[in-house]
Parts: sequence; structure tokens; C-alpha cells
Amino acid sequence: LRGVPAARSAAALRPAALHNGEVHRLITYIFVYEDLISLACGAVLIWYFAGSFEKNVGTVKHCVLTAAFSVLSALLYLFLEPLVSRLLEVGDAKGFMPVAFATLGVSATRSRMKRTLVFGCSVPVALVPWFGLCLAWFVPHSSLLGNLCGLLVGVAYGLGYFFCLDFPESVGSKLDRVFPFTLLKRIPGLKYIPGSSAERRASENSKINPVPGTYPTQSYHCPSPLALPASQHPSAQSQGF
Repeated sequence: LRGVPAARSAAALRPAALHNGEVHRLITYIFVYEDLISLACGAVLIWYFAGSFEKNVGTVKHCVLTAAFSVLSALLYLFLEPLVSRLLEVGDAKGFMPVAFATLGVSATRSRMKRTLVFGCSVPVALVPWFGLCLAWFVPHSSLLGNLCGLLVGVAYGLGYFFCLDFPESVGSKLDRVFPFTLLKRIPGLKYIPGSSAERRASENSKINPVPGTYPTQSYHCPSPLALPASQHPSAQSQGF
């Protein structure tokens, strides 16, 4: 039991540890959680925000951007921490939430929608990440400065300041066929998103338009119309008139 907190402290993002050359903390901090509540919140963020972001860019680019957002958010956190710590108490950055806010910042910046609904109220899409940042204040063991750094990195990437990370889809398609991404395709239960937008649209269309014979059908019996009585026969009615 004593080794668990020591392992967490060895992986969390801490400015003093970076001075000793522990560069691995720039990425390992996103895997550190203090309790089950923070772990559950991290799992929801990964499933909702990271999952939707992966559907738009592909698994290869999602993995690359996750590592890039983690490092860039950590570097910005280390730069701002000495300044913010003079005014407020700043805790260690840990958990996937900074990367989740980075993906949310990218989605809000590049979204074609102008407004969206939040708890039944119409608000500008650009304000949604900042509204989520306020809600993240109540998540246990979350670093407000770390989340803010992740959001700023995502907004900067969405505006095109990190254009070097936007490699073409042809590169993503080639990486789909090399290790370790070929291994990810073979893991059962793991949904792999191809790097080519054409392949992603083809996979989505195959779900929307299933192959004939792959979905259940049901036959309906339409009874034949009843014969009209002789008194209601058209010729009888015309004779009556």
C-alpha cells in the first residue's frame, strides 16, 4: 500500500521533479488518479471527448495528438506555475482532463456550428469549453491550471498555430499498416478508426445502409377486399338513382 502513493508521486507532473531530469512526467501524469471518483471522471472524459475526437481524425492521429497535447499542456503548465503559485495554491497536474480539454478546445474552435444547447440554454459554441472548465473546478483532485493549459493548447491548435502536427491523411493511411497500429486492429472489442476520411465515410455508410439480407424482414398479409353486396354494387346504385 505504501508503494502506490510513491508510484503516483513518481508519475505526476511536478515542477521540482522536472529539474532533476524526470522528463517522463510530461506524459505519465495523464495516467495518475488519486481515487475512484477521479478515475471514473477520467473514464467518462476519455469515452466522450476523446472518443468523439478519434472518430473525426482517426486512431493514428488521435494517438499522436494525445501525446502532443500532453507534452504541450505540461510545458505550458510548468511555465505558468511559478507565476500563478504566487497568487493561488497550485496542485500537481494529473489525470487525462488536460488532454480532454485540449480536444474540446479543438472541436469548439473548428466547429461549423455557431450556437448549441447547454442545459436547455442556447450558448455560443466557443464558450462551451470555458463553461466546462468551470464545472471541472468541482472534480476532485483536478488541477485548474492544468485544465486551463490544456484548453489553451487545444484552442491554439484549432486556430492553426501548431500546423506541424497536421500531417496529411496519406501519412495516416501508411501508419495504419505499420506496428503498433496493426496490433491495435487485432485487439477484440477495440474499435479502430482508419486515418483516411474516405475509409471512415465508407465504414459509416456501411452501417447506415446494410447489405440486403443482413437485417430482419417481416411479411405482412393484406386481406383481399370484401365483395360488395348486390345492393351496393355500382350498377345497382346507378339504377337506383
